[in-house]
Amino acid sequence: MDFESSEASPAGPRHEDVLPATAAAAVKVVIVGGFGVGKTTLVGAVSEIRPLTTEETMTQAGVGVDDTAGVERKTSTTVAMDFGRISINEELVLYLFGTPGQQRFWFLWRGLFEGALGAVVLVDTRRLEVSFDVIGRLEERGVPFVVAVNSFPDAPQYPLEELRSALDLPAAVPLVLCDARRRDSSRDVLMTLMRYLHSLAVTPEAS
Repeated sequence: MDFESSEASPAGPRHEDVLPATAAAAVKVVIVGGFGVGKTTLVGAVSEIRPLTTEETMTQAGVGVDDTAGVERKTSTTVAMDFGRISINEELVLYLFGTPGQQRFWFLWRGLFEGALGAVVLVDTRRLEVSFDVIGRLEERGVPFVVAVNSFPDAPQYPLEELRSALDLPAAVPLVLCDARRRDSSRDVLMTLMRYLHSLAVTPEAS
């Protein structure tokens, strides 16, 4: 019997996955949006640790059930959640939870939203209508959110005020452009959410 190997201490987390010793506060943020708007991409781009994804190959089970109009080339989908982490500064850490986009997986939202301080809604201007129900559910739950328009290469571009009107967003809700593939752009979106949450904490009537 190899006593040396049996008594060896288990391998711990990778060095890059260890929470910074200076971290004093952790905030849970949820990344939401319709199917194929870039939630997994954003979490993967901005996370300082190797992101956890639950992407599976799309099968015939989703045919006639999932609305793939405009994203016909998509071959995989999130079936549970995405998870990542980013340190905003030496003391503040954000835990990022990306939700599945198809409505048949929305029953998972209840658990993912538990304890969340706020949310980012990703929008694709090619399929703006898939965002209506998402925003409605956040408003029903009373979850503060910002909206980020993901800049797909072939997506039509509209002035932000036109998009605000189309989405029926209150003037106080931040609406920004982003490229979910870029770490700096995705981080800016999260910073916009943090500033918005701070403004609500200072002046609650702003909500």
